[in-house]
Amino acid sequence: MPDADNFIKQREIGFRGPHPDSDQGGSAELMLNDAHGVLEAKKVSNRAVMVRYDLRLVHFAAIEKALQETGFHLDNNLMYKLRRAMITYSEDIQLGDLGISGISCSQNCAQQVFIEHYRKRQHGCRDQRPQHWREYH
Repeated sequence: MPDADNFIKQREIGFRGPHPDSDQGGSAELMLNDAHGVLEAKKVSNRAVMVRYDLRLVHFAAIEKALQETGFHLDNNLMYKLRRAMITYSEDIQLGDLGISGISCSQNCAQQVFIEHYRKRQHGCRDQRPQHWREYH
């Protein structure tokens, strides 16, 4: 069995503007620290966050997809795209060689990554109108 440290990955995720949140790195740090499989998230700058995660529990692609689905703007310049493709490919190969296939990034991978954070978070999904206005037809 390979060394467990081989499954601990550290990656940087970059963000771009314009975005209503000028500190996307700090906001991503707060969200990712509550995510399943993420060991540590640390803000590098207002537009970048460093993430340490266990590959056996979560893919880099799932983390990025979850960030995109929750409204973050990932940096998509050519270098980031190439790096992203290389990371995704190497992680798929590493898990495939070991016969680990249970961590596929399906349609709801973002929901799985952030389910605990979403439960704790105050969000605007609630109707602010009084009850008698909600039932008015």
